[in-house]
Amino acid sequence: METTDGFNWNRGPVALVGPTAVGKTEFALRLARRLPVEVVNADSRQVYRYMDIGTAKPTHEERAQVPHHLLDAVCPDEEFSLAQYLRTARAAVESIAERGAVPLVVGGTGQYVWSLMESWTVPEVAPDHDFRRMAEQRAAVEGCAAMHAELARIDPAAAERIQATNVRRVIRALEVYRATGTRPSELLWRKRGLPPGGLVLGLTMDRAALIVRAEARVDRMVRQGFADEVRSLLERGYDPSLPAMSSIGYRQMARYVLGEVDLETAVAQVKQETRRLIRRQHAWFGPSDTRIAWLDGADLEGAVLQALRQIERSTQ
Repeated sequence: METTDGFNWNRGPVALVGPTAVGKTEFALRLARRLPVEVVNADSRQVYRYMDIGTAKPTHEERAQVPHHLLDAVCPDEEFSLAQYLRTARAAVESIAERGAVPLVVGGTGQYVWSLMESWTVPEVAPDHDFRRMAEQRAAVEGCAAMHAELARIDPAAAERIQATNVRRVIRALEVYRATGTRPSELLWRKRGLPPGGLVLGLTMDRAALIVRAEARVDRMVRQGFADEVRSLLERGYDPSLPAMSSIGYRQMARYVLGEVDLETAVAQVKQETRRLIRRQHAWFGPSDTRIAWLDGADLEGAVLQALRQIERSTQ
């Protein structure tokens, strides 16, 4: 399967996963030179408008080469839940497949990837802003551990999955329980597993080499105008406390733009948080995960050829 001649995809989506900076965007572009591919974004920060540099969003030139879906879906102050993602992503996958192209789900947000690939059932629970404000105030006074302990009493399974420091997700789980009366784990984590022939490709490379790449990318973002992008977001009225603005890089760069730290400090903090993100992503996409067919990101051309063979086998 080296060309697109006579190719017609009639299966479910193919996912491409891996840690930040491993080369997923470049891989997708190379694969698209050989197969009719359309990309479905699975990065929880690239769904936001006006946040391009800091999220390493595909450029307009790259998007012109390959159709992309679920980029710039909402403004930074708008809600975008997992249920919304699934509804939109499933519609995109269906329309791509109808055209005979390969829906390639690309991103490092594990919850997005696995919920789509394993057909999770997620409740459409509207946000309760009054409850959230009350819960956030309580967390500020009592601490995040107290909120997490309350979740553990209600739903030990959900508490085990959600870190105590992730206050936003803890509050969301409590919010779902309050609205439905059902344990969040029984709603949020209902999944069918990968379907027969389901294909998840994973890019990986030596951890030290990956960190070098990731830190070099942070430096490149700064040269490209990351601070100006954050300044523009603040001038548009987007508060630094918004969930979207809490993304790695934006929170630190906002402190620089607001004069709270110097640029050198902000950049060092971004790199530190990026290293932590890489470690966390291994919890979602571990090397021992048998659902994933691992490819060597250090040899991208070889990885593409290996992926082509995997896709060819999945059509037989």
